[in-house]
Formats: sequence, C-alpha cells, structure tokens
Amino acid sequence: MKRTIRIIRLIGLFGIIGFLSPLRAEVAIEKPNLSEPTGIAPAYFGPNALPVIEMLDGTVQDQLAVELAAEGYIGYHNNNTVDLFARVHVPVFTRWANISIWMPVFGWYDQYDGTGKGAGDVYISTDVQILHHSWFKSANAKYIPQMSLRLGMKTASGEQFERRRHYDCPGYFFDAAIGQSFAMGPVSLRVAGSAGFLCWQTDNGRQNDAVMYGLQANLRHEYFSFRATWSGYVGWEKHGDAPMIIQARAAGHAKGFEPYLQYQYGIKDYPFHQVRVGLVYNIPILDRFAKRQKTANAER
Repeated sequence: MKRTIRIIRLIGLFGIIGFLSPLRAEVAIEKPNLSEPTGIAPAYFGPNALPVIEMLDGTVQDQLAVELAAEGYIGYHNNNTVDLFARVHVPVFTRWANISIWMPVFGWYDQYDGTGKGAGDVYISTDVQILHHSWFKSANAKYIPQMSLRLGMKTASGEQFERRRHYDCPGYFFDAAIGQSFAMGPVSLRVAGSAGFLCWQTDNGRQNDAVMYGLQANLRHEYFSFRATWSGYVGWEKHGDAPMIIQARAAGHAKGFEPYLQYQYGIKDYPFHQVRVGLVYNIPILDRFAKRQKTANAER
C-alpha cells in the first residue's frame, strides 16, 4: 500500500513538472549588437529620465537639509513638463558623511503624443569627505583643497517608459569632486571640479557607460550666493547620450532658510530649458545633539 502511494506521488510530481515545463522562459539570449544604438538616451526621453546629476563642490552636507521645489521644463521639440521636486541630506552621525535622497515626486507633461502625469525615479547617494584642510595643523593647511567622494544609484520607479518619460531600468554612479575657497573681503569665491562614472541598463544584456564631468564657481556672501555650473556626461554609444548643460543658481540665506531660483540650459543632447524655484531648510542637528550631550554630561 505504501509503495503504491509513493508511485502515485512520483507520477503526480512528474505530471506537475511536465505541465510547468512549457512555462519556462524561452527568450533567446543573443550577444548584443554593439554597432546599433539603443536610443535609451537623454536626447530622446523626458527631462527626468536621466538628467545631468548635480555635482558636488568638494564638501558634503554637515546639516540636515530639506528641500522642496517646483520646476518647469520647456522642451525644444514641443515637450513641456512641470513637476514637484524633493531632496533631503542626512548627516550620518558625523559632519564628514551624509546620505542624500532626491526625486521628482510627481510631474505633468504635454508632449508630441499627448498629455499625462506620473512619478519619477528615486536617487540615493552616500557622500563622504575624504580630504579637508581642518584635518591638518600646519599653518599652510588653509591652502589644502577639500575633496569628496559620492556613490549613488537610480531606481527604476519612474513611470511611462512607453511614452519615453523615464527609463525602465536601474543605474548607478560614482564621482569625486575637489574644491577650494578664496576669501575676497565680505564674500568668498569657491571653485570646484568633478569627474566620475555613470552606468545604466539599456536593453537585454546591454548597458551604457558614461564619463561624468563638471566645473563650478560659487560666489557667497553671508546673506546671498550665486553659483554657475558647467557639467555633463558622455556615453559610449555616441547617439544622444552625451548631455551637456550650463546652470545658474541665485539663493538667499537667513536663519537656516535658503530660497533660490535656478535656470538650466541644455547645450547638447538635453533639449530642455529648466526653471526651478525652491526652498532649502538647514537644521544643525549635529550641533544640537552635541549640545544636549554636553548638558547631560554636566548634570551627571
């Protein structure tokens, strides 16, 4: 009897395997044709598909910074977008490292094939200070530049790939930035440069690799600042994957609040003007935590 039950179970198992066999993936795996561009590139998608990532200036955020903004993109080819943008920088128990998260939360667009709306991709990075003049006790330490390293990723959460709004694929990047500040009376001038690597998946068994670059100048006063940036990246496909932009940003500074106005112009492979109006609120949580610890230790 037990042997009969075992035979029935064995026949049933083989029957299930036979039934599921046709459900196996039958997609042929072929070597990608590297001579054919995929077109998964910023020149052919919406402005938030894979824009030029804002460069660092050689430093990292040492405060909790919360940013909200409204932005509009005017396309060169009847492709216009309005969206809400959010970003947060969170210090990781030290002023020398932070986690940054940003995304176009939700957007509305009007393009050549109609109107629509949808959420964007989430970007997450870890920013680390790897060189800073305050680490040295030499009298000439102020001449040592600051340097930061960033490692980040892009999710595939952006919607409407079929309408060329976002890539339906993940990506990752890493870059390093170096900068130096120069005192000029009541203002300071900071110049910085950056270089890095960006990668995103394009299709079955294929990806695009790009070199990131950027130069920046920031003129800062106690109550205001003006920043100019030239940056971009160059992919290997050489087909709409080498966006280059210039960006200007004017901001005010008062008691942790930083209202700003930003304009960006796409020079190459990024056919959009961008205007962003936003507000950043900086909270010195590390200083507050240290003050509380000092008070608690004094009361013991």
